[in-house]
Amino acid sequence: GGASHAGIASIVVLPDDDRDGVADRNVTYLGQLPSTQGLLFTGGYLYFQDDVTIIRVPFANGDLSPSGPVQIVSTITQPQDPHHWPKVMDVARDGTIYVTNGGAQGDACLSTNPTRGCILSMTGATTTVVAKGFRNPIALRCEPDHDVCLAAELGLDLSAARAGREKIVPVRADDDWGYPCCATKDTPYTSVVYGDTRATPDCSGVPQEDVAFVIGHTPFGLDFERGKWPAPWTGRLFLTLHGDFEHWTGARIVGISLDPVTGLPLAASDLDGGDSRSMSDLATGWDDGHMDHGRPAAITFAKDGRLFVGDDQAGAIIWIAPVDLAP
Repeated sequence: GGASHAGIASIVVLPDDDRDGVADRNVTYLGQLPSTQGLLFTGGYLYFQDDVTIIRVPFANGDLSPSGPVQIVSTITQPQDPHHWPKVMDVARDGTIYVTNGGAQGDACLSTNPTRGCILSMTGATTTVVAKGFRNPIALRCEPDHDVCLAAELGLDLSAARAGREKIVPVRADDDWGYPCCATKDTPYTSVVYGDTRATPDCSGVPQEDVAFVIGHTPFGLDFERGKWPAPWTGRLFLTLHGDFEHWTGARIVGISLDPVTGLPLAASDLDGGDSRSMSDLATGWDDGHMDHGRPAAITFAKDGRLFVGDDQAGAIIWIAPVDLAP
């Protein structure tokens, strides 16, 4: 993890040489990094964020230290927010690398619609805005079989009574998801007007999200199950919900069914009146009021089918798998 708060500012490797499902040791792969997120393995390289730069280093499975020099790939020139600094990455089926860039809680709603929070595509050193209108696109994952990339967007804090919601959205060219003016399609945040013209924001061009959560439930990580798990979990989108900042209400792991043709998630929401039939809880209990079980954060599926879950309160990594799936 990065240098935020008590992070150790390093990239570490956790070898499991005896294959008992438990890390044998903690090996520092790269240390003394300012702020690190967004690890991506592709094309024989490990890509990662180091402050506003995207860096890569040659990597082969089993490496415990860099096998070649660290190279700066690109420097993100979009406006930066110190609170939403993580830049997560993934690679689409065509080889395009997408990178997230956070906006700010206090971004002004203007009729000129400036770009801050966005998702970028990266080709060599060049980054191009693909989609915008984000406050904090904190997670990103691509599923190659259907050429689908999804992002988790954290909406305006404390906006539940103002039509706010967290979202899971597809990454598509030229989409504008409305922040900081619009909570959702056709719906400005309550009481918001354009700061320059004082007119009511036009939210008609904002796409309708299919997956939405209560503000504060905080979708924090996502990945696609690849056929190792039995029904009803086979092929679902799995999400960690980090829970409310003050008391972790809503913290859990859920699985959402995908459309078999498009690969996009079916409609699912825990908003009042929302349809939750396509969404099921996989793991719960973090929000029992004691705040002593850790807190689910990033997740990823291993090739063997295990679902790895990062706990950013306890500083731990756990894995979950069907009982008949060996480490």
